[in-house]
Amino acid sequence: MTGHKIALIPGDGVGPEVTKEGVKVLETVGELKNINFDWLSCPYGAKYYLETGEVLGEDALTEIGKTEAIYFGAIGDPNIEPGILEKGLLLSLRFHFDQYVNLRPIKLLPGVQTPLRDKKPEDINFDVVRENTEDFYVGLGGRAKGRSNKVLELCRNLYSLKFDLDIETDGEEIAYQLGVLSRKGTERVIRYAFELAKNENREKITGVDKANVLTDIYKFWREIFESVAKDYPGIETEFNYVDAITMYFVQDPKRFQVVLTPNMFGDIITDLGASIQGGIGLAPSGNINPGGISMFEPVHGSAPDIAGKGIVNPTAAIWAGAMMLTEIGEKDAADMIIKAIEDVLGEGKIRTRDLGGSSTTSEMGDAIVEKLKEK
Repeated sequence: MTGHKIALIPGDGVGPEVTKEGVKVLETVGELKNINFDWLSCPYGAKYYLETGEVLGEDALTEIGKTEAIYFGAIGDPNIEPGILEKGLLLSLRFHFDQYVNLRPIKLLPGVQTPLRDKKPEDINFDVVRENTEDFYVGLGGRAKGRSNKVLELCRNLYSLKFDLDIETDGEEIAYQLGVLSRKGTERVIRYAFELAKNENREKITGVDKANVLTDIYKFWREIFESVAKDYPGIETEFNYVDAITMYFVQDPKRFQVVLTPNMFGDIITDLGASIQGGIGLAPSGNINPGGISMFEPVHGSAPDIAGKGIVNPTAAIWAGAMMLTEIGEKDAADMIIKAIEDVLGEGKIRTRDLGGSSTTSEMGDAIVEKLKEK
């Protein structure tokens, strides 16, 4: 029997409901495949913050650092100012554990309706690899009016930066935001995408940028892409500007196999990807540090308006659990979960409200568990 220690952070709203079903499915496949899960239950989220005034302390990061992976639910609470939990918990985990890859499978499952007319599962089946720690999401910016000086600093695992800005305007107030790409940070995520394509027998990678307008930062991105591509002569490459790729996602999603994108553009286009695969209740996500501690979660938020009603779709969280298994070396078990999800949705007997049915959260989880046992 193999064993894995996993940090479990259910979070807020519907997070505990969907992770409960995910744990149930993971424990079932564990019994079938002789895998033992040692769960480190973590209370972090809105309730913890309101009670303690702390989002995530150093001691918490130390304890989580003793695990193999993080299984995450959702965060967010209407009683807490937007950004406090997101930056203090979710982004802190990503940056602390250097989870520099965001991986989103965009896959239309059997029996699921897509808003795209006449599209079938074989027409929508690709992965989006998003750089996860740089670009315009590094949090460097501010406002200025008249004459001012500001020092902006950025510390990452790869480097430390300092910008000493001497700003002078004619009195009109301005706002500014800095984007940062490093050569090493860019190269490692691009290489991850090529390795993914090679291991999954994908034949093409589509790079995303806006190098025709944001020339300095994204020509740098494209230059590194082309350099890494030389190491993978068997994989076809192409570039799409971000505005064009949103059009092609809708018009011709079958053209894509692996899509590689900087951070900000990836955040935008993956939500479009979730829509064409049937909705955010079916969209999982992995924040990955290959060889390090990665975090897996559904992409939906805490949805406080439906929390506790037992109607949220747990499929994305269950699928995220399967992604976690793949990352920690249990691919056979992961494939079993994916097949069970496909079988349940393909039969069409169990449908949560977002899929046009009336099944409860636990009924969806139970159905996937039963499919696993049948196998």
